[in-house]
Amino acid sequence: MKTIGLLGGMSWESTAEYYRLLNVAVRDRLGGVHSARVVLDSVDFADVEELQRTDRWQEAGQLLAARARAVEAAGADVLLLCTNTMHEVIGAVEEAVRVPVLHIADATAAAVDVGRVGLLGTRFTMERAFYRDRLAGHGIEVLVPAEPDRTTVHDVIYDELVRGVVTEGSRRAYRDVIDRLVARGAQGVVLGCTEIELLVGPGDSPVPVFPTTQLHVRAAVDHALGGLSPR
Repeated sequence: MKTIGLLGGMSWESTAEYYRLLNVAVRDRLGGVHSARVVLDSVDFADVEELQRTDRWQEAGQLLAARARAVEAAGADVLLLCTNTMHEVIGAVEEAVRVPVLHIADATAAAVDVGRVGLLGTRFTMERAFYRDRLAGHGIEVLVPAEPDRTTVHDVIYDELVRGVVTEGSRRAYRDVIDRLVARGAQGVVLGCTEIELLVGPGDSPVPVFPTTQLHVRAAVDHALGGLSPR
């Protein structure tokens, strides 16, 4: 079994879910009391959030590149950046290490079986080109919510989900946003923020949802286990 490196803490709420899902997937695949081989570096999200908010993406890339090198040095054979938004600086991370870095949007695109999806995420993920372009490169058309829905989606993430707060009111608000995306032609919805899966799931959407955290984990486990089988 290869060792999976996690660059997390953005936020730790979703990083904890990465760890749980990785271990569940390995146990299910190999049986018995098997668990995932994982090394984790967890950054202080307050530092990253300030760099996001002040548009200092180059500095953010330098920070994550340094931490990625630490994860590699700790023994990782493959690396996951446990956040959708910070894939804005994935290039800096890839250049910093020699091990493979699995892109969350590529893992998601591999599961998308419709031509047009709505994208929910932070304002950065919805409005900046890095994520939409990556999906478009796989032949997927991307719709993002109109305002004020983008603000609603973003604020729930930063004011509630990254703080461990999950409310029925926000779930209803997200359902309404999804319904409006579907009315505009979305045939599926990408849950393009790792914390969103703590709030909504398949039962909250009239069209298929694509949970990026779960799909990223699946890709990592496939890579880590290769041809390993239960014993």
